[in-house]
Amino acid sequence: MSLHFQTALLNVLLLWILTAPHEFAHAWLATRLGDDTPRREGRVTLNPLSHVDWLGTAILPFLTSLLGGGFLGWGKPVNTNPSKLKGGLNGLAAVALAGPVSNVILAVILAMAAVLTVHASPAFAQFAAQGVRLSLYLALFNLLPVPPLDGSKLLLAAHIPMKIYVEIARVGFMLLIVAVSMSDLGRWLSEWSYTGAEAIFAVLR
Repeated sequence: MSLHFQTALLNVLLLWILTAPHEFAHAWLATRLGDDTPRREGRVTLNPLSHVDWLGTAILPFLTSLLGGGFLGWGKPVNTNPSKLKGGLNGLAAVALAGPVSNVILAVILAMAAVLTVHASPAFAQFAAQGVRLSLYLALFNLLPVPPLDGSKLLLAAHIPMKIYVEIARVGFMLLIVAVSMSDLGRWLSEWSYTGAEAIFAVLR
């Protein structure tokens, strides 16, 4: 079994960079929709340290990347109060989608940076290109309907019985670890993110 130390370190570094805008997008939109919970908890910021979940933003992404078994990672979830959100559960769905949408936007920005610097700074361009792929991967990964990921909030918006949601949440971490490390899910997400990145670069070039 080969170990991928360089890839693991690079993925964790990129995850820290990409997590801040993702969680900020959740917090910002929730605030705009009337919920002051993220602001009171100091989450309406681009400071990466405010959005770090040490298990999801450091330990698991490093280990899964190191072992070459896909990539598993997330930021510290932004707490929201659906009763304060305009639109209630629909507002909750919008807040949940804000994170993945921010990843797609950031992927386009990083792709532009990579194209503009490919001759002047090839190393930076390569780093930015990897960021494009990882940002798209995170957008797809976070849409999985498993707590604590954003997709799980869509289940609530679809009025899934709370009892079922709680049961899923109890085993959410284990489900994600098993799905990424022992199935083809991680490979599929990687392939889709590479395809998306190539499509973005094709448009920009």
